Amino acid sequence: MKCFRRSSGARSVAVRCAMGAAALLMIAPSMAQGWKPQKNVEIVSTAGAGGSADRGARVVQKYFQAMPGMPSVTVSNRTGGGGIVALTFIAQHPGDAHYLATMATNVLTNQIVGVTQLSYRDFTPLNILVREYIVVSVLPDSPLATSKDLIARLRKDPGSMTFGFGTSPGNQNHVVIAMMARAAKVDPKLLKTVIFKSGSDAATAMLGGHVDALVGTPGTILPHIQGGRARAIGTTAPQRQQGPYAQTPTLREGGIDAVYYAWRGYLGPRGLTPQQIAYWEQAFAKVTEAEEWKQDLQKNAWTEDFRGAAEARKHLDSEFELLKTILAELGVAGSKKPTEGEK
Repeated sequence: MKCFRRSSGARSVAVRCAMGAAALLMIAPSMAQGWKPQKNVEIVSTAGAGGSADRGARVVQKYFQAMPGMPSVTVSNRTGGGGIVALTFIAQHPGDAHYLATMATNVLTNQIVGVTQLSYRDFTPLNILVREYIVVSVLPDSPLATSKDLIARLRKDPGSMTFGFGTSPGNQNHVVIAMMARAAKVDPKLLKTVIFKSGSDAATAMLGGHVDALVGTPGTILPHIQGGRARAIGTTAPQRQQGPYAQTPTLREGGIDAVYYAWRGYLGPRGLTPQQIAYWEQAFAKVTEAEEWKQDLQKNAWTEDFRGAAEARKHLDSEFELLKTILAELGVAGSKKPTEGEK
């Protein structure tokens, strides 16, 4: 497989935070007279309860609700279509900044795959908040002890095991599965995959023995790994990570050139004003400045990667072009919409 890499020109978190703080100081006077929410703020999760998007939304809800002057903040799970149901709902509220939604790769890949005509340009990106490297996990008694074992099994029979993941075809988890197939020198389309409404549903299926391996974000399976009910065999980080996955080898150590991560942020409907965007930029920046934020990062195995609205838009532009290339090779660009549980 071709080695697809994101731009290495990203600024460090420290520099971004410093520039973000300076920008907030510049807009603070106008914010006092600018827009602010006047009614309930609804954060829409594109995945079901317990999934990565849901956990992130509820962490943000906690911080928002503690901010002075913030009205009630609720989280709703509008699942279906790999995020299409949630994004369609947001699209029905143009110009209303009381509606926010979680944002991940499916806002790009659903259009590329051909399951919706909604484009990321139909929304207002507000930020990218964190990144999550992908984890491949199995049951404790699985014969797959390492990623090398996984590659050997795929080389022998690419259809002999089933990978479960959430929530949409062509997303970051699907891309990593393709990378593993290419490392085994087999056609990615020969691998069996099952797509679930959320990462937590996929984890439940793996824990129940209904799929052989879970490919997903680290926070979803972490409690089960810590409880001895699952075992991680590799991550897509460039090097071993600090925190709960410090002892987990990278897939690269096992000969799989799969350095990839999920980015997670928030968007609003199209047509938001500069004042509305500025308000939410400041609110999300305050989340990352909270003393407990570092604890939430570690608890959920997130890596901080805060970028404001303008930088998030640039990232979506470049990521869209990258994913078009990757998904064309994966063979899912323009494919039909699969139903949940379809292999």
